[in-house]
Amino acid sequence: MIDGVRLKFCGLTSLVDANFADALGADYLGFILYPKSPRGLSVRDFENLKPNLPRGRKLVAVMVEPSDVELIAAKESGFDRFQIHFSTEFPIERIEGISKQVGRDRLWLVPKRHPESPMDERWLKWAETILVDTFSANEFGGSGKTGNWSEFARLQSDHPTTKWILAGGLNPENIGDALTQSGARLVDVNSGVEIAPGIKDHAKMKAVVLGIHKQRTSSTNAHE
Repeated sequence: MIDGVRLKFCGLTSLVDANFADALGADYLGFILYPKSPRGLSVRDFENLKPNLPRGRKLVAVMVEPSDVELIAAKESGFDRFQIHFSTEFPIERIEGISKQVGRDRLWLVPKRHPESPMDERWLKWAETILVDTFSANEFGGSGKTGNWSEFARLQSDHPTTKWILAGGLNPENIGDALTQSGARLVDVNSGVEIAPGIKDHAKMKAVVLGIHKQRTSSTNAHE
């Protein structure tokens, strides 16, 4: 945790980057189990990395509308959280099943919904945490584009019992403004700290942490 803000570095593909994320104080390490992603890993790839991953950090499996077989494999690999991206047409019965399989407290749902579309209350029923990513008609996350931070703030205010995660185009240059405008207390950073897909820029990762610290310090001083 960085000054009260939890941080997830996502799209990790190497021990070097995972260990650096750990050294910076990241709370969550995200691994994308989606073959269409340029940052995608197989379950076997992850299992090869896991014995040498930092201890004490929560490991997040990022998946897109997984089958039961895929979900079981990820669960057996030892992930702590399951970040599930899905279209709004994805059956609620499947979401219910996933929730029961991994546990509501370990499930992060990421609906691919247009910002002007309502948040389905049933999603909130089956997951303790909702991640809000930038809407893209053609992709499940990873667009690198910033989202609607004021809409995130509204969702967080309207549903205070749900845990909310801000994602989408976060980088060293905008992390401070994103926190100020959204009120987020858990952020997910991926493409904004990369040299190339799946290869992290350590200077940018550190700059994000410093940006969080600077914003939190400024916010605290403003309220004194």
